[in-house]
Amino acid sequence: MKITLNGDPFELTGTPTVSALLAALDIDARRVAVEHNLTVLKRHLFDRTTIQDGDEIEIVNFVGGG
Repeated sequence: MKITLNGDPFELTGTPTVSALLAALDIDARRVAVEHNLTVLKRHLFDRTTIQDGDEIEIVNFVGGG
């Protein structure tokens, strides 16, 4: 299946959830915000939100500093 991930084409296998995608990308779900088809997801929905062919996913990392 093909999706758009942070503006770029990305190939996925199966029907993963947002949590599975983050794990596959080695991204800590506690440190990101995820937008799925223009809707910002609450963290508790990552496990329940399945990704379909053609979906658009934006992942934004939180960065600390000072």
